[in-house]
Amino acid sequence: MNSFILVLPMAQIKKILLAKNGRKFYVRDASKDYHTQFGFIGKKDLAKKEGSAVSSNTGEAFTILKPQFIDIYRRIKRDAQIISLKDIGIIIAETGINKSSRALDAGSGSGALACFLAHLVKEMVTYEIRDDFIKIVEANKQFLNLKNLKIRKKDIYAEMDDKNLDLIILDVPEPWKALDSAKKGLKPGGFLVSYSPSIPQTIDFVNAVIQGSDFAHLKTVEIIEREWQIEERRVRPKTKGIGHTGFLSFARKI
Repeated sequence: MNSFILVLPMAQIKKILLAKNGRKFYVRDASKDYHTQFGFIGKKDLAKKEGSAVSSNTGEAFTILKPQFIDIYRRIKRDAQIISLKDIGIIIAETGINKSSRALDAGSGSGALACFLAHLVKEMVTYEIRDDFIKIVEANKQFLNLKNLKIRKKDIYAEMDDKNLDLIILDVPEPWKALDSAKKGLKPGGFLVSYSPSIPQTIDFVNAVIQGSDFAHLKTVEIIEREWQIEERRVRPKTKGIGHTGFLSFARKI
């Protein structure tokens, strides 16, 4: 049985209550008292402007904030395993995509990567072959109000209708089979990124890139994130961190 994170429509999330420890609470109706496990915040306090400090009836302190994209993004619907923020970060940094870029990802899954990049680029296209995933991506597109995200039911191994792209990301089981499509879709100098959870997939992709004449292999990396817990002078890594999620291979069309 599939399980989804509860999604609240973006238009209904009016304000965010940020606690001192970083916890966030999403307020849909600021005309009513808002209840948390730390007590309730009265509707009169919720009416205060952004940046105001308020307290619950038990004395817990909160700050009223306007929801930003990242706050809403963390509430998207999920089914397939999504590409993590740490991996999205290096894709953005290594390819330099920006508000004038056109990008495509293949293997939409829940659409987390496509949605995040659509927030940054001029035009984002995502290819997916499964109808159930397409429905989730469409819901997330509407949830985040991303008018520049195009969802296509296409097989990247066999089809490439989009041209002159700055970036293509492959999150598919056999990314080496998509090299011909990537060649057709990318502009000269455009970036090709493959995300694979296992090293055999990564090896086969990189070897195919190296043995071909259409792309230069730039690097293959794995990003490990370790969060630290800091309490005055008591400092240590958190027991639970984000370890391996996937290998990222970067190539460029030549």
